[in-house]
Amino acid sequence: MASLPVPSDVIPHRAPFLFLDEVTAFEPNVSAAGFWIPGEDLAFFAGHFPGRPTLPGVLMVEAIAQLGAYAVLHGGSFPGKLPLFGGLDKARFRRQVAPGERLDLTIEVGRISARAGKASGTASVNGELACSCDLMFVAVDA
Repeated sequence: MASLPVPSDVIPHRAPFLFLDEVTAFEPNVSAAGFWIPGEDLAFFAGHFPGRPTLPGVLMVEAIAQLGAYAVLHGGSFPGKLPLFGGLDKARFRRQVAPGERLDLTIEVGRISARAGKASGTASVNGELACSCDLMFVAVDA
């Protein structure tokens, strides 16, 4: 099997706002899996929370969304477009994520139209669900 492109070759995100280390499975416009390992050196851990660093839930959602962007951009549905958040539903946070823990991500792409789409995703650590959510996105000119 051919290797998949690195996230930065597909999505526009860059450090310090790239929360997807590698895509490990991919079916164009259907699903994808990948992971992010948030390093201990990330600045937000110092303040969230002192003495008990915790990955902010909104960044788990963003990591899921970045995997979703990879799924539709590499899938060819939106050439020359940029997928932006259009909405977020059913976000649930089930587990704390500490610095250095591997956050395994999955996305299932739902309905896609010419300008928008829906997807559902999860983030887990060692098989334990940390976050789940439904995402809506709109595609705008890049």
